[in-house]
Amino acid sequence: MSKYEMTVVVSAKIEDDERAAVVDKCKALVERFGGNITNVDEWGKKKLAYEVQKMKEAFYYFIKFEADTKAPAEIESRIRIMDNVIRYLIVKDEA
Repeated sequence: MSKYEMTVVVSAKIEDDERAAVVDKCKALVERFGGNITNVDEWGKKKLAYEVQKMKEAFYYFIKFEADTKAPAEIESRIRIMDNVIRYLIVKDEA
């Protein structure tokens, strides 16, 4: 099992409960593909470097997990079509 870090940037235009549901859905995807979540770090609302979908701010979440090498591709393919996720990135954590 390899270690990964997933960054999810969630729209600031939605309510708190909807935002929590989006993050829970991301965590469920990790577990669905055999991953084990080790840490979830919420950075809160931050200013974006540039405007994305007419938004200047968004909420940042960092989810660290361990999973098989095929899991990140499967997770990304599902996050790509999720509403209210404006950006995402999964990188291998070498630490």
